[in-house]
Amino acid sequence: MDTIPTSINSGFGWKSSSFFLQSNSFNLISIPFKPKPSLTKFTLTCSAASSSSDPLLVKAARGDPVNRPPAWMMRQAGRYMAVYRKLAKKHPSFRERSETTDLIVEISLQPWKAFRPDGVIIFSDILTPLPAFGIDFDIEDVRGPVIQSPIRSEEGLKVLHPIDFDKLRFVGDSLKILRQEVGGHAAVLGFVGAPWTLATYIVEGGTTRTYTTIKSMCHTAPHILKTLLSHLTKAIADYIIFQVESGAHCIQIFDSWGGQLPPEMWERWSKPYIKEIVNLVKKKCPDTPLVLYINGNGGLLERMIDTGVDVIGLDWTVDMADGRRRLGSGIGVQGNVDPAYLFSPLTALTEEIQRVVRCAGPKQHILNLGHGVLVGTPEEAVAHFFEVARSLKFDTVSQNNTASVV
Repeated sequence: MDTIPTSINSGFGWKSSSFFLQSNSFNLISIPFKPKPSLTKFTLTCSAASSSSDPLLVKAARGDPVNRPPAWMMRQAGRYMAVYRKLAKKHPSFRERSETTDLIVEISLQPWKAFRPDGVIIFSDILTPLPAFGIDFDIEDVRGPVIQSPIRSEEGLKVLHPIDFDKLRFVGDSLKILRQEVGGHAAVLGFVGAPWTLATYIVEGGTTRTYTTIKSMCHTAPHILKTLLSHLTKAIADYIIFQVESGAHCIQIFDSWGGQLPPEMWERWSKPYIKEIVNLVKKKCPDTPLVLYINGNGGLLERMIDTGVDVIGLDWTVDMADGRRRLGSGIGVQGNVDPAYLFSPLTALTEEIQRVVRCAGPKQHILNLGHGVLVGTPEEAVAHFFEVARSLKFDTVSQNNTASVV
């Protein structure tokens, strides 16, 4: 997931848990712990159904009662792990690592073997499916993703075609293996990029800080942009269903650059396409939870609700209690510990995890960071994060969404 944003601002303030013990319905006490096969043809159908044997994360995403918050981390497999850096030296190409079944599985399982998170996300990239529907790209060491032929005209649209799953066998095969490897002990997570976010790369030709070309296109060539977004919508919906059929329990949609739009523009240029993806997927896979994450989503929370997703991921700039209040009780939340906390003393990290869980409440919350794991994050802090998560327990869950955690 290296194309999701990596910038982080440190210095986010936090308050002691004693304040929240006074102002929330939780009484939280931690239990002592020690830190420490080919798919040539694909039929668009889904067989997943709700079951009492579903992994904890799936139950929480659906709103079923759980005894503790499930936990995973965005970008939990990657450069902060020594074992990954060793593998990357042997296989220096990111595309080789993310498009070779054996390597995908090995990398995806590295944090599972080390930390036992409740979700194992496939090691991939939001740009991975682009060549399968007509758009080639490279990843350069300095520039990152590069698309040599950006789409900015009607002529450019001619390269687009329906998604070809023969070119994505490595994704399907990897998910099948991951499902077998983790069994019922964790949820296997797939993910996709939202149409607007993918379009920023396709129109701009790669990563940008200003988004001037695509934002201008909203006014100068709206018919071209709408055609591109519509094509991406269908392709990404099919790609989600493909991932579910291949073994993914849950899918996260990254609209990583949606937060770069003014809210009114997000309503016009991103939300309708996300909503259509959700509608298409839910027709085929009604029991598969969908999570929507937007970096910088503080101004969009209320607008995100009626996309139809099951869970909304909060970045670390949104207070969890405020996010819960603004979103209401009818939708799940994910997050949102500041990734910089993993560089803090472990006692501070523990307290922040407890605060976030307390503010989120005992229902439909997936514990996560508010962004991806930062390069240089101490592995012992990641281990501690998951140890704390496992040490929490909801001893009661009542209809008014209150609980005590012991």
